[in-house]
Amino acid sequence: MSSVTKPAHVFGRDRDWAGLVRFATSPSSDVRLGLVSGRRLLGKSYLLDALAQEVGGFFFAAADETETAALARFGQTLAPTGGGRYAFANWNEALERLFSSVPEGLAVIDEFPHLSRVSPSLPTLIQHHLDPRGPARQGKTRLLLCGSAPGMMGRILADNTPLYEGASLDLVVRPLDYKASARFWGLDDPRLAVLVHSIVGGTPAYPREFAAGDIPVSAEDFDAWVARTVLNPETPLYREARYLLAEETDIRDTAIYHAVLGAIAAGNATRGGIANHIGRKSTDIGHPLSVLEDSQLIAREEDAFRKGRSLYRICEPLIVFYEAVMRREWTRLERGRTEAAWGNSRATFLSQVVGPHFEALCREWAMLAEEEVLGELPGRVAAGVVADPHNRTPIEVDVAVLAQEEPGRPQRILSLGEAKWDKVMTAGHVDRLRRARDLLSVKGYDTRDTVLACYSGAGFHDDIPEGVRLVGLKELYA
Repeated sequence: MSSVTKPAHVFGRDRDWAGLVRFATSPSSDVRLGLVSGRRLLGKSYLLDALAQEVGGFFFAAADETETAALARFGQTLAPTGGGRYAFANWNEALERLFSSVPEGLAVIDEFPHLSRVSPSLPTLIQHHLDPRGPARQGKTRLLLCGSAPGMMGRILADNTPLYEGASLDLVVRPLDYKASARFWGLDDPRLAVLVHSIVGGTPAYPREFAAGDIPVSAEDFDAWVARTVLNPETPLYREARYLLAEETDIRDTAIYHAVLGAIAAGNATRGGIANHIGRKSTDIGHPLSVLEDSQLIAREEDAFRKGRSLYRICEPLIVFYEAVMRREWTRLERGRTEAAWGNSRATFLSQVVGPHFEALCREWAMLAEEEVLGELPGRVAAGVVADPHNRTPIEVDVAVLAQEEPGRPQRILSLGEAKWDKVMTAGHVDRLRRARDLLSVKGYDTRDTVLACYSGAGFHDDIPEGVRLVGLKELYA
């Protein structure tokens, strides 16, 4: 693989960059097509434009426009590459010129769903040109198609579509993880970093473009920062959560989708719980759940200890914040009563937004833990519920770390953990984890080496016995 240095202005993304460089510089004639997808504002275009510049490739950013307008702009963008002025009558002509103008290099078409929406035959034409028997068979052009609508980009690779067998790269650009996000925002205080991340997540565009570089200077400044940015109708962040939902082409009647998201944000993680919360039958919400999942707005995760029981979570923190805080205070916010709206919602923010978000960060920490932390690398990390028939009270385990499954052996549990954002943890929390461990042992799990762990954003009481792993904010961000 040729060495293509990542520009200094591209933050992080080392793994994504390495995969793109492997594709762009591959000597194989079979490597012709790659797909890049992910939610909007994650820096896909920024990354691909930087790659195209580094390797001397062609980059075209599609827009929401007619086919005629798109062809005209495509010709204008391609002209400097081929040394002429191009006016294309159709996409077949445009593709012929593209592959002849960039016979050995990289070509990037960004926001491809805009083009395929107004030109439905375009994927078939691309497949025809890239086919070993097609017009571009003599060249080694490597074409990258990028899109911000995950549902549509996923359908491009479905097994009944023209491009299914032609893609050598399927890269999903994801938000920055919570540690990288803190570095990107320049936040050294881990408590402040959790609070900020629980609202804006790891979307790179938010601090610079959407918040105009307004970053909270301390935990004491956090409330004022919320009021002057995400709750301020004058900033793009204020309506961004609505746009995230509106951009998905499969979502037309948004009311039911907002209802489902609101139910999940309120703590209803099961399908039945969501249906009950919005007053519908479970069968009525199957389609909205599927669309939201395909759009990467929600994720379905299996309970750690109950196979077949799925828990839903919202993937984008800003949507959780909008559904839990902003929607119910929308009238006050629209009337400029920001401080009153925030004061009325702060308790809800801590319980329904920060608390669950902190639990998710703890699970992420456990999943990425080095081998020496828990004795071996985790196989799976999830939340789970352990039934306690004696006390008739289910025990919720926030961070269950399971080893890789081994055929013929009981499932080993590496760690059981409880996470509390705003409570000092005590020996009582350890007792509950110990009870869960004993019950799981009776159910047939291997708990001989299970590590009990307490995760807290508020600290630990000195009555917690030795041998329990304590993970505070410092450890979480170490």
